[in-house]
Amino acid sequence: MSAENTKAIDERIETLKARKEALYLGGGKERIEKQHASGKLTARERIAALVDAGSFQEIGLFAQHRATFFGMAGKEMPADGVVTGAATIDGRLVHLASQDFTVGGGAAGEVHSDKIAEAMRLSLKTGSPFVFVNDSGGARVQEGIDSLAGYGRVFYSNVMLSGAVPQISLICGPCAGGAAYSPALTDFVIQTLGAQMFITGPNVIKQVTGETVTAEQLGGPQAQMNHSGVVHFVAQNDQDAVLLCKRLLSFLPSNNLEDPPLVAGDAPVGLDPELNYIVPDESKLGYDVRQVIVRLVDFGDFLEVQPGFAPNIVIGFARIQGRVVGIIANQPSVLAGSLDINASTKASRFIRFCNAFNISLVTLVDVPGFLPGVQQEYGGIIRHGAKMLFAYSAATVPKITVVMRKAYGGAYLAMCGKDLGADRVVAWPTAEIAVMGAEGAVEVVFRKELQEAEDKAARRKELIAEYRRTFATPYMAGARRLVDDIIEPAETRRYLAAALQALHTKRELRPPKKHGLIPL
Repeated sequence: MSAENTKAIDERIETLKARKEALYLGGGKERIEKQHASGKLTARERIAALVDAGSFQEIGLFAQHRATFFGMAGKEMPADGVVTGAATIDGRLVHLASQDFTVGGGAAGEVHSDKIAEAMRLSLKTGSPFVFVNDSGGARVQEGIDSLAGYGRVFYSNVMLSGAVPQISLICGPCAGGAAYSPALTDFVIQTLGAQMFITGPNVIKQVTGETVTAEQLGGPQAQMNHSGVVHFVAQNDQDAVLLCKRLLSFLPSNNLEDPPLVAGDAPVGLDPELNYIVPDESKLGYDVRQVIVRLVDFGDFLEVQPGFAPNIVIGFARIQGRVVGIIANQPSVLAGSLDINASTKASRFIRFCNAFNISLVTLVDVPGFLPGVQQEYGGIIRHGAKMLFAYSAATVPKITVVMRKAYGGAYLAMCGKDLGADRVVAWPTAEIAVMGAEGAVEVVFRKELQEAEDKAARRKELIAEYRRTFATPYMAGARRLVDDIIEPAETRRYLAAALQALHTKRELRPPKKHGLIPL
């Protein structure tokens, strides 16, 4: 090759490098500094923190919008405001999109959304999780309905990926209007402090309703965790959000055709005598069920999901002898562990996620019933409670239930009783499995006898004791084969490990149909 040709090629290569370097700067150094000053990482810095070093392969760096209205003609927007591509996290393939707030406020236009949808399609094709980092001012108004159509393609892709590959959204800045629906369609949402997510902002709400509310009160992480239940994890900052995302992915399979990662280890499964005394014998005394959970799982490592929403039920991921499990447990320290509308929805969604991705279910039961009240009835506790019955019944993964103490009425069934397809049901000697508590049952069954008794209080006490001896124990349930075994609490971890080992090859066929109709 001649010197002249070599020089020409070198010039083209230098031009390419210069153009890439400029595009990597997004909105420029000044806007990057502003992003840092607000306590946020840039789109590319978030990706670099999330993925294995040197593994990111970008797709669509040179993509540009084709809008011409309202000053958009010829306006260059690096990567069209979103960085997309493939990488590995702990050696496992993922696809991701990270909105760049330094470029036009990360506003989503036609090409911007198409890049996201393309990354999602590649995620589905390759059977790899999809991670979407949201930091956007919303739809790109200058592109009008083209931006709305782009949103529609993203939403459609969310639904196509649902149940096939895990989808995780990180909310690291504003996520307003229609943009908020994409995270809501994903499996898990991680929101940082200072980020906001809402459909209509404070100004619109004030104009329409006259109410005054701040963006933080309306769409901050605590509001979306504690009140709406949209958010699953709250992160201190971008770095914390990235760590939470990586930890969450460590429990999940890459797709619905794989099992969750099996971690070889030497976590002991011997007897744990302290478990014998965590749950009080007196059924009205509360305790923190998480103290039980951490003693059952490997190295006490429990990733709780939605801790601030419906705290009367605890859900999350853990491992038992290296096998990933999803744990659902009543929380007696909140509302006595009763099931209400929010708890039913929270648990049902988690159960269905675990079933979709081949994660065994371990259910810890201490439930006095469904929460009574006019507002619960008006709010549809019947419909929402039925979600749990549906979710557990539809689940075909291994299902193991441990009845620790109270297991009353329909709530006992809703916590995966034997008749809802539980593969193993084991009870502790403190278990009370009955239609209702002894006090209430005596008032119903022996009402006439109590009315005629000379000493009503003494007779009521005698009848309550008799009812408990007869029904409010695990032994009647054992006789009816509603529990497979009654064990010392200290044995529980060993029992679960053996049951999971025996059930990991479980296969269960269901009637052919498009899908069941869960009572939404």
